[in-house]
Formats: sequence, C-alpha cells, structure tokens
Amino acid sequence: MLKLLLAEDDLDLAQTLVQYLELEGFICDHVSNGIAGLNLIKQNSYDVLLLDINMPRLDGLGLCQLIREQGNDIPVLMLTALGQLDDKLLGFNAGTDDYLIKPFEMEELLARVRALSHRRSGQVRKLTCGELQMNLSEKSLLRNGQALKLSPTGWRLLECLMRASPSPVTREALMDAAWGDDHPDSNSLKVHMYNLRKAVDGSFSESLLHTISGVGFAIRPPGTGKTNV
Repeated sequence: MLKLLLAEDDLDLAQTLVQYLELEGFICDHVSNGIAGLNLIKQNSYDVLLLDINMPRLDGLGLCQLIREQGNDIPVLMLTALGQLDDKLLGFNAGTDDYLIKPFEMEELLARVRALSHRRSGQVRKLTCGELQMNLSEKSLLRNGQALKLSPTGWRLLECLMRASPSPVTREALMDAAWGDDHPDSNSLKVHMYNLRKAVDGSFSESLLHTISGVGFAIRPPGTGKTNV
C-alpha cells in the first residue's frame, strides 16, 4: 500500500483529494503548509509527495528544494494553477519530478501518482552513503570531511552507484552510465572501477565500494556488505 503526503492549503480541495486517493487504496496524510509538511517528511516514509506551490509559511517550491538539498529522493508531483513554461521551469529547477495543472481530472492525478511511485527521483542533488557525500550541484565529493577527486568517468560511475545504494548495479548498467551506447572493452570498466575504489576507499579503514560476485558493484555503508572478489 502506497503512502502519500498531500501539502495543500485549500481545505475543500484537500479533503476531496484525500477521500479519492484513500478510496483508490492509498494512505494519504495531509498538511496545509510547507513547514508542517517538512516535519512529517522527517518523521515518515512516503512514496510520493503532492505539493501545492502557493502555501503559507513555506511554499511547495521551497519545500521541494529543501528536501532535495538534504538528499531526499522522494518523487514530487507539483500541483499548481501556474501553467506557464517559466513557472514549470522554476519547479523543475527546485527538484520537482512532474507537474499537474489545476483544475485536473482525478484519473490523471491517479495515473501520475502511480507512475511516480515506481521510481525514486532523479532530481536529488546530494547523495550520501555513510560518511561519503556527493554534491551534484557543486560537483564536490567528501568522505569524512576530506575532499576526493574523480575523473569525469569516475564521477558518472559513482553517481550511478550512489543513486542505487545499497543495491548492486550491473556492469552493463555502469557502462551505460559512463559511456552511453558506445561501450568500450570491458577492461576500461575494470580500470575505472579500480581508480574509483582507490579514490573512495584507498586512505580509509573501511570499504564502501564492493564487488558483488556475478552481478557488478555496490556502494554500501560500513557493516552492511562484504566485498566479493
């Protein structure tokens, strides 16, 4: 059963949406301002956030931007009466995944929520694993406060691994992330993964980058997985 958070200050609309979504089998919490929404996001695990742009105390754009800066990858559907291109661009720049312009049909809302619930947001701008922090906006990488340097290819490989963490990523998927459809020979991936391991784990006592035998590689916090060579 999927759990949603609706942040909407129009109480009549919010009541209608909550009732409809619950009839469709969702659990739906409701708040009427962004600060209350932020507090619930910290306390609960949600599959999709439905955020109205114009809310008191903290609007939908501000709330979305805050959670993205914190590394939260919950998919966000922005509900708004503002349908101009510039308005949509502001939303996407803040980290929203999809837009729904008011007034909308309930069936369309349902379809978009279900589509978003199958994935995590690609809009998150800060990825973390234990003491490893990857800031996509600033193009910076820190482990335990120490700055790490990667090649452009190493950066793409690590971003792919961090987004999937702690799940493993296949060699094929890593090669797609690093080189697109134009794959080099398999030795190139081995070399880049060796250099990535050296950068991420080389001077530290605990390993984060693990080779998963027969599968690929994974980035995992200390104590959650062993390296299979």
